[in-house]
Amino acid sequence: MINEKPYWGQQTALAIKNFGVSGEVFPLSVIREIALLKAEAARVNQAMGRLSLSAVEVTSLIEAAEAVASGAYDDQFPIDVFQTGSGTSSNMNVNEVIASIATERAGAGALIHPNDHVNASQSSNDVVPSAVHMAVSRSIHESLIPALDDLRAELDRLARDNDHVVKIGRTHLMDAVPVMLGQEFGGMARSIELALVQIMHSLDRLMELPLGGTAVGTGLNAPPGFAVKVIEALRLRTGLPWVEAVNHFEAQGNRDALVQTSAACRGLALSLFKMANDLRWMASGPVGGLGEITLPALQSGSSIMPGKVNPIVPEVVCQVAAQVIGNDAAVAFAGSSGSFELNVMIPVMARNVLQSVRLLSGAASDLSSKCLHGLVANKEAMADVVGRSSMVATGLNETLGYDRARQLVEESERTGISVAELSVRHGYVDTETAERLTDPARLALPPR
Repeated sequence: MINEKPYWGQQTALAIKNFGVSGEVFPLSVIREIALLKAEAARVNQAMGRLSLSAVEVTSLIEAAEAVASGAYDDQFPIDVFQTGSGTSSNMNVNEVIASIATERAGAGALIHPNDHVNASQSSNDVVPSAVHMAVSRSIHESLIPALDDLRAELDRLARDNDHVVKIGRTHLMDAVPVMLGQEFGGMARSIELALVQIMHSLDRLMELPLGGTAVGTGLNAPPGFAVKVIEALRLRTGLPWVEAVNHFEAQGNRDALVQTSAACRGLALSLFKMANDLRWMASGPVGGLGEITLPALQSGSSIMPGKVNPIVPEVVCQVAAQVIGNDAAVAFAGSSGSFELNVMIPVMARNVLQSVRLLSGAASDLSSKCLHGLVANKEAMADVVGRSSMVATGLNETLGYDRARQLVEESERTGISVAELSVRHGYVDTETAERLTDPARLALPPR
């Protein structure tokens, strides 16, 4: 929505003048959470007798805050994300916009003050970090967790569908003993499951909101019970189990919950990078590479080579992983910048964690729907490689010993005769035993 006039006031104007290094505005998802928090704060302040306003003015204040929370006034928040480290400028921006809208709605004679009324019982130092926690946790619940659930389900399906497709295993990028293609996909699915566990652990920390600590954690100017009532209202509205921070000095002096969340995002990014890179290798070729799988052909891969198709979705995922790892480095450094009662790098932490969650959600979703869903296993190509591999000699170790089996591998690679046949020719084992001990399926699924 584009509004015809600016609703902000002097403090916002000064911030626009003073901050502009990036041209990137403070995250709008956090702005909306600040406004939502202020709507519920107004209701609680009214009930506790903390607002010197008429009933019409209070109603207008609440309606204005709700409208901002809905995104109807997103164009009213132009302040650069690289601003004062507490996010005070953006909190003042929200206060001024809500106050102006509310005053306009309340009609002649009304005067709703951005600090005395919209910001009553609050401080930027407890409101902004609370809103950041709210925005990040909502993004994880609404976007990242569903995307990871879909990705894990797709990987589980591929694991089941390919549980008896034998292929050559690889360590150090060199041939190793056979595995099942389904086993590889099962390993990928487990990595997503474990990453999701870490994401959920970080959510436990995000549920604690600093609201109620006001300026330094003492709660000065906030009436007893204010934070509890506001957070209870937010919990009922959203269904998320937010609670008041156990210790407000920890909650405002540290941003450890965001550091932990970012670290969990980094762990997920690394798992996705490994997965995407494996898919690129497996799909390489189709003639000059491994050619074990075929990925969906989404678009032409070259402006000069007709018919060339590239693994574009895995490449996107790898780039997302690189960005998330960079974001985490900034968040970790910023998390060390708590000085006494306040961390002063909250905006950049909010920006980076929210971007990481958004990028990972999109990457996981695209990997599932645009890559894995249409993946085809090239079973004949994999069977051919397994049939020509001398690594099946590992199955002879217990019978022939390592050194003799190694000699068979060397002879096989020199002559092109299979290890099984050579073991019979040398009289080490009979044909039936040789075939049983070097059977690729047996090696991939040994008795346990």
